Amino acid sequence: MPSEFRLPLTVPAAGSEVRLAAFDDGIDPLLRAQLVAYGLAEQRPLTVLQQRPMTVILADEVELALEHEIARHVWVTR
Repeated sequence: MPSEFRLPLTVPAAGSEVRLAAFDDGIDPLLRAQLVAYGLAEQRPLTVLQQRPMTVILADEVELALEHEIARHVWVTR
């Protein structure tokens, strides 16, 4: 699978390492700014820690839990 193939953050299994590709327009601009403040920037490596009951990721040393309604608007590449 090419590395530029984008998929929603809700898809990669726990233990996957991905890179943030983009936020889509489904995310409120204020929420997008908050996520960026937590370290979610484009091309930032992320580790998926779990997908249920929420998507939990590790960005550097910051662990974030995202509801699937939010995580599905975050696009990543493998």
